[in-house]
Amino acid sequence: MKKHNFSAGPCILPQEVLAQASEAVKDFNGSGLSLIEISHRSKDFVEVMEKARSLVLELLGLEGKGYQALFLQGGASMEFLMIAYNLLETKAGYVNTGTWSDKAIKEAKLFGEVVEVASSKAEKFNFVPQGYGIPDGLDYLHITSNNTIFGTQTKNFPKSYTNLICDMSSDIFSRQLDFSQFDLIYAGAQKNMGPAGTTLVVIKEDILGKVSRQIPSMLDYKVHIGKDSMFNTPSVFAVYVSMLTLDWLKNMGGIDAIEKINEKKAQLLYSEIDLSPVFEGYARKDDRSLMNATFSLTEDKLKGTFEKMLQEAGINGLNGHRSVGGYRASMYNALSLESVGVLVDVMSEMERKA
Repeated sequence: MKKHNFSAGPCILPQEVLAQASEAVKDFNGSGLSLIEISHRSKDFVEVMEKARSLVLELLGLEGKGYQALFLQGGASMEFLMIAYNLLETKAGYVNTGTWSDKAIKEAKLFGEVVEVASSKAEKFNFVPQGYGIPDGLDYLHITSNNTIFGTQTKNFPKSYTNLICDMSSDIFSRQLDFSQFDLIYAGAQKNMGPAGTTLVVIKEDILGKVSRQIPSMLDYKVHIGKDSMFNTPSVFAVYVSMLTLDWLKNMGGIDAIEKINEKKAQLLYSEIDLSPVFEGYARKDDRSLMNATFSLTEDKLKGTFEKMLQEAGINGLNGHRSVGGYRASMYNALSLESVGVLVDVMSEMERKA
């Protein structure tokens, strides 16, 4: 039976990418050696890293605009710390839209004053604040573009006089934006780009070197840029699979093409949620995520029947986060419209049985 993988992360990956990656683990580039046993300084892997970094800037439309792409380690959680270490001199602003914003704020407070510019916490993060003012004197403003747990997504980003930082862990490469409006973008690979183990950081180089503190080498973006993202041994497998996924996306027609597919998937699922008396959505309609649709049953007594139907249909990873409950359908780039159709069919059948 075909599996339909709606897991929130690690995420579904294209089948052709998995096939290429599995071959590389056995024999990389016909070398007779595995990808994961060759030197990261070898010509073959250096080419992988260079191509991966180049594809990032190409797909985001940032080539020749003063940006550097880095593949680092420690997940987005490490970036919560590194961003403040490298950029926070006096005061930083954060828009709090969920669990990950909360965690980022906690780390930043170790380095300076943090202003919570806006928050949706009082409403259990079911919307994205808009129309807020940006205080004077900020070293940067930090926003989370997509909130995996609560199923919300920022549609409009503020015009900022200061450095604009964005955590795009769960919607990177899924929709077209003017990426040059951001001074730093970061994303854990495992949500929409590759396997767990590497984190993408895209940074405008001229924002660095402004803080007075001494930064440890491993946490210094300038050090990683100077070493072409290989100051230490990178996560070779995660970088390689990310490169394959980026290449797959480019061959599909890039972000413009995948955005159209993502919109169709989201429209199909949200239409079912809105029309059905059996299901109800969690996030406010205007702020719904294209990547993570959160919803629940209107009656708990239907849970056993619904989950048996999901299992019989080969649907995987639909349980909501423990802090929200219900269900969460993560529709990352590699998830097919067909898989969303299977889920919608099950939901329609559930309505008929209720």
